Amino acid sequence: MLFLFIITYEYWSSHVKPPTLTNSSSSTHLIKDVFILAGQSNMAGRGGVIDRYWDGIIPPEVKPSPGKIFRLGGDLRWVDAHEPLHVDIDINKTCGVGPGMAFANAALRRYPVIGLVPCAIGGSGIEEWSRGGRLYELLTRRAGAAVKGGGAIRAVLWFQGERDTLNISDAELYQERLHKLFIDLRSDLKSPLLPVIQVALASGEGPYVETVRKAQQAINLPIVMTVDAKGLLLQPDGLHLSTNAQVQVGKMLAHAMLQSHCAS
Repeated sequence: MLFLFIITYEYWSSHVKPPTLTNSSSSTHLIKDVFILAGQSNMAGRGGVIDRYWDGIIPPEVKPSPGKIFRLGGDLRWVDAHEPLHVDIDINKTCGVGPGMAFANAALRRYPVIGLVPCAIGGSGIEEWSRGGRLYELLTRRAGAAVKGGGAIRAVLWFQGERDTLNISDAELYQERLHKLFIDLRSDLKSPLLPVIQVALASGEGPYVETVRKAQQAINLPIVMTVDAKGLLLQPDGLHLSTNAQVQVGKMLAHAMLQSHCAS
């Protein structure tokens, strides 16, 4: 039985099938504007999560917009998006509100139908996202599936780095690793000027938060934009953004996208 499961899993993971829309199949062709959500727990969403329990509170800015905002599920099927967006992606943690839905609702003024592709994994360090690694392959595989129906990836939304504040070595290497990640993604997604909007840290797991923040803000690549989460309200754990803070981050991400010349 274990052998059969392994074979089945390896076959599934190596064969990307075009995603289908499970609850509104007539709208599949409308999902032309795709956004990748990647990083670690603050992108996956911990808003409203305390002691591994999500309070279920949904502010107006993150409410579902059926037929307008979709998410690519873990089974590579498009479904109407709702929080928690990463519930079947970041499966080893309790997910709550992240910035994705607030971003999408705000971006609807420019993009009439939006497809979100959750890829974030809590606790992941930047080195785990390097080309050839498991998380990098997860992102590129899901991104490829998302555009099989003819859509286009409009931007990568990136919120990561808390893990890399634990030791000075990772913090000092962060800029080099992040720079390479963005270049590799643009190459492998066949979009040399793919917009990237990153979130500068509000917190960290270790003492080198400012080192990582400076590295994030020092990235000098075309169409890489940065919004800053510093000072936003944190959960009691001192690490994860609160629900209202996640709403603010989502709005900042949307504002950066809509104000850029690449919002087309």
